[in-house]
Amino acid sequence: MSIASIMVSLDLGTTSAERVRLAADLADRFDATLTGVAARKIPNLGAGEDLNTIQAAYKKEQDKLNEELLRCRETFERNCGSELRTAWRQAEADATSFLVRQALAADLVVVGRATDADAGDLAAQPGALLMEVGRPVLIAPGTDHVRAERIVIAWKDGPEARRAVSAALPLIHRSKQVFVVSAGEEARSTGAEQVSQLLNLHGARATTHLLTATNREIADEILQFTTREDADLLVMGAYGHSRLREWLFGGVTRDILRTSPVCCLMSH
Repeated sequence: MSIASIMVSLDLGTTSAERVRLAADLADRFDATLTGVAARKIPNLGAGEDLNTIQAAYKKEQDKLNEELLRCRETFERNCGSELRTAWRQAEADATSFLVRQALAADLVVVGRATDADAGDLAAQPGALLMEVGRPVLIAPGTDHVRAERIVIAWKDGPEARRAVSAALPLIHRSKQVFVVSAGEEARSTGAEQVSQLLNLHGARATTHLLTATNREIADEILQFTTREDADLLVMGAYGHSRLREWLFGGVTRDILRTSPVCCLMSH
């Protein structure tokens, strides 16, 4: 099991170059093709204005967008190295929707946390992307490398977590240690031990860890465990509850997306 195609989202934020280097390193390890993707939608212009004014405003915005896309492509080409197989995709379109369409040809999609003020509308939104893309998504918090030698799996039984573990197998196969962690009031009944047994059958060195935590403390406990064990990759299912519910009332996915100091491989 391997990774043949990786896509990385580009924007004008300060972490974009690091994200490309991270994706390029993964592509090099798996001998995968790396594709850079950038897009932004031009806003509606000139409501109530005459046609000439609208056309002039659109031309100005289009020139601005082309300049931004060129800067993104230059960042991609400057940071992906010369030895990889690469491709480039760009469009005048919503960044997240365009990335969803392009990801049809990807095994893994790499995005930022979208908290960089400089990224603007070129930044794909990880929450919306996870709900639509149907591919595993690696969310990078601003680092140019993920060793993935020590991996934490935040386990809560459900189709999202099962898909995330399956998607992570290429990385798990190359890891030195995998920690299957279940936290919260139902930690003992989630089947974490069975997941560890399965991963050991795949040749991983996996152990099970049950953490005591209230439902509000789960994200914090998982991140603290990740830090203690010097892991740099967190694998988990995303939005086991509805995304709207998580953003209104809180949830593990939302909290991890906001605060994780390490890369997160998520699947919905």
